[in-house]
Amino acid sequence: MPPPDGKAVRALIEGAEDVKPEPPRPLMRKLPPADPFPIDSLGDVLSAAARAIHDRVQAPIAICGQSVLAAAALAGQGHADVALPIGPGQARPLSLYLFSIAASGERKTACDAEAMWPIRRREAALREQYDGDSLRYANDRAAYDRAREAALKTGKGDRATIRAALDALDPAPEPPLTPMLTCPDPTYEGMCRLLAVGQLSIGIFAAEGGQFIGGHGMSDEARLRTAAGLSASWDGEPIRRVRAGDGATILPGRRVSLHLMVQPGVADIWLRDRLLIDQGLLSRTLMTAPDGAMGGRLSHPEAPETAPAMARYGARLLSIVETPLLLASNRPNELAPHALPLSEAAARLWRAFADSVETMLTQDGVLRPISGTANKLPEHAARIAGILTLARDIEAAEITHIELAAGIELAQHYAAEALRLHGGSQISAELRRAQQALDWLMRHWPEPAISLPDLYQRGPAAIRDSKTARQVVTTLEDHGWLAHKPHGAEIVGERRREVWHIIRR
Repeated sequence: MPPPDGKAVRALIEGAEDVKPEPPRPLMRKLPPADPFPIDSLGDVLSAAARAIHDRVQAPIAICGQSVLAAAALAGQGHADVALPIGPGQARPLSLYLFSIAASGERKTACDAEAMWPIRRREAALREQYDGDSLRYANDRAAYDRAREAALKTGKGDRATIRAALDALDPAPEPPLTPMLTCPDPTYEGMCRLLAVGQLSIGIFAAEGGQFIGGHGMSDEARLRTAAGLSASWDGEPIRRVRAGDGATILPGRRVSLHLMVQPGVADIWLRDRLLIDQGLLSRTLMTAPDGAMGGRLSHPEAPETAPAMARYGARLLSIVETPLLLASNRPNELAPHALPLSEAAARLWRAFADSVETMLTQDGVLRPISGTANKLPEHAARIAGILTLARDIEAAEITHIELAAGIELAQHYAAEALRLHGGSQISAELRRAQQALDWLMRHWPEPAISLPDLYQRGPAAIRDSKTARQVVTTLEDHGWLAHKPHGAEIVGERRREVWHIIRR
């Protein structure tokens, strides 16, 4: 075969130059869209309130729904336990642990303020009552102490006479309960202390959930203790503590709900925490992470039905939190919630749902990746149904099949979100940092090229040293987002030896 002539060689070279390079590859598979929050399943009062908050605040509807459900759980959890249809003695607390994930600027705090105003009003009333009760308690205590001193001086040291005088005294006065229904970032020890001296039904509620996740209660040395304690509280177990300074403490009949509103990066700390997964706290937590609403929140007049819906919601929750809680006999600081059974139709529906979940937990079953949460889905559904029942009627005698069906629909939403978020939680930390760097390069870095110092000095907070920056650059180069410039370049007035050209789509 004769060699190609010069014209043919030039054509080959020019053709090669026309070949377009392979486009950059995504660093990770994009998460599917969020599962739509079943807002209608919240019932007339709560769903109308969620829509009213959505109209007023324009936050994602899922955050609005999560907020009113959390407030209703806090209001109702002390009044009843749900009796599961699996045999006698199977009552479970109605406490809910909820987790709302949304970026900064999605108006989580505004949602929380709207949904929690009945709780805040009740707290204000409790504080006012506490101020008057504290003065009466101080006077009663002083009178009791003086009477006891006088009793000890009777009978000239005769034991029987002194004992008779002491027995004749009234019981020592009890101090008023601390008027706190919520706290944002307690340690487990602080929560136990509050439950010993305060209200018997409380909530760990934080519109900035990073306060709790990044606080002392979730520090490395306290995280397991806090997670185990919260799990036990969700289960309804009595709080048992033995400490050298405080002695032994047993606190039965307490209830705790939780609602943390967090940014995606903060949520990732929990979702990837192996300890929290293995210990079981995550399986007790119901998460929603809706798509954002920013960009479509244009000004508009408030809908006519918004204010009436919020007024009705507030009146209903206030009536629940103002209803006296049932207490154990002869124990003024121990709850004795009544058992709230499922109706016969609801019990049949619950068993069918539990069986359906079980069939999806096989080795290759759809729910296997979230088996911890899935194993608790029937109980989650029953708890939610119990809260919806009390929100409808605080004096309801049973959970109907309508509320149970709504609880199941909500539980299925949380399962779908858990499956979606589980996929994201499997992404390595290296890829996450690379994605953060890529987002920053595309949105905030105006130069055509980047160097290592520019990346770790000016880039995302997760990249703050040259070693991490080099790992990120290597990943981005492997995926086609960066191309090494062998001779360096000047960037922002500085001559850089190692420089990478940014491939922008």
